[in-house]
Amino acid sequence: MTRIYVDATTLIALGTIGELALLESFDGTPVVLPSIRDEVTTEPAETNLERLCERDSIGTRTPDIELDDERAKDVLGESAVNGDVRIIAAVLAHLEADDRVAIVSDDRRLRTVADGLGATVTGTIGVIVSADGAGLSEDEAKTVVRRVDEHGLHMTAELRAEAEKLIDAAAD
Repeated sequence: MTRIYVDATTLIALGTIGELALLESFDGTPVVLPSIRDEVTTEPAETNLERLCERDSIGTRTPDIELDDERAKDVLGESAVNGDVRIIAAVLAHLEADDRVAIVSDDRRLRTVADGLGATVTGTIGVIVSADGAGLSEDEAKTVVRRVDEHGLHMTAELRAEAEKLIDAAAD
């Protein structure tokens, strides 16, 4: 089963509008690492994340695999362990064990590194498109995109248009 590590950027974007349950539309287990959970401190995202993490469908612990934080710090050029380091450490460990692994983040650097290592990568828009393909209606998905945009993600017109195009394609 694929582990899907969710970054704070997506948790804040979806948590602010009360749409964290969309993470459950993936074919795999969404994981919110403790270090990432600690990064979500704004309301209502923090409260909504606490509620999400109470569900059995969400992983909330560090995986039962050996994480190499030092190697992940080197890969990212970081001096201290933070949420990004923990996600990359998990990605490295899963890939070395020949496990499928994915991340959900809107952080360009984290996405680029994870993709370069061989993880599947998506972001907040990808979560919405996935939920559209898993039962969220096309209109509901477009409404979620607008709400995310209005509450902090601040998409360019090009990204909004691309999101709507992906939603249309998923609905077909």
